Amino acid sequence: MVLSKDEMLQMYRKMLEVRRFEENIVDLYHKGKVPSSAHVYIGQEAVAVGVCSSLRRDDYVLTTHRGHAHNIAKGVSMRKLAAEILGKATGLCKGKGGSMRATSFSDGVIYSCSIVGANIPIAAGVGLSIKHRGTDQVVACFFGEGASNIGDFHEGINLAALWGLPVVYVCENNLYALSVSQSRSTLLKDIATRASAYGIPGVVVDGNDVLAVHEAAKKAIDDARSGRGPILIECKTYRWLGHHAGDPGFDYRTREEVEAWKKRDPVKSFREILLSRGASEEKIRAIEAEVGEAVRDAMNFALESPYAGPEELLKDIF
Repeated sequence: MVLSKDEMLQMYRKMLEVRRFEENIVDLYHKGKVPSSAHVYIGQEAVAVGVCSSLRRDDYVLTTHRGHAHNIAKGVSMRKLAAEILGKATGLCKGKGGSMRATSFSDGVIYSCSIVGANIPIAAGVGLSIKHRGTDQVVACFFGEGASNIGDFHEGINLAALWGLPVVYVCENNLYALSVSQSRSTLLKDIATRASAYGIPGVVVDGNDVLAVHEAAKKAIDDARSGRGPILIECKTYRWLGHHAGDPGFDYRTREEVEAWKKRDPVKSFREILLSRGASEEKIRAIEAEVGEAVRDAMNFALESPYAGPEELLKDIF
């Protein structure tokens, strides 16, 4: 599938929104404005945007504790997302979910799961709902490589495979499950090889190349939508910062390793590709300025929004 220049520019806009949004959240975290942990996505932007740019508006996303990017890529309001992260009443969940549980049903982000891997069997449940309702929707389920070592991964994918459900499982392999490197948790080089145990396809893709991720995701989503069952896509990528905004990340990684991955910056690389394919520097700079303004607006909205009053304490409780 050949993407138009406008489609690629929109993907660049989304990647830049994620990058600038997360940079601002880190800044606010260190200023004491974020009342919880904040697990940011800097360095992995090509995965969320590459996958979500292939989804329809009515498709679903299940994300993780590192889920700001998937919300943005799926079209969630950055204002409401920022307000949620800051615990404000104007947030997506009235400030009650915070960074790790930012969820927007109306945009198809139906759960941000803070428990590692627990969204994998839930995705099978969403896929089963789609199948029973007879729609042609798809659910994309994101998780890290560490989640592939727990029982929920195996049980969830096995059920999705057995029932032929329209689920696209996306393993964002950033090489570290919190502080544990992949080499210390599994002998496998590629997590995607585990797909063969359940009789479904497994694909490995460069998670720093948004076009490669988009191509793999588009085929997987089309197949799932056509009733050809689930697939596991492994995106090889890297988070630049620590596990969360307060983690320097150098107790278990070397500075040399981090700097080597920063040289493969997915945002900068895609900018260069756009220029090589005829996009104008003026147009790209205009997008960058617009994104900067939109992110500043989102942060100001969140900072100026009120906290919920005590009367909200016992509402929305199940």
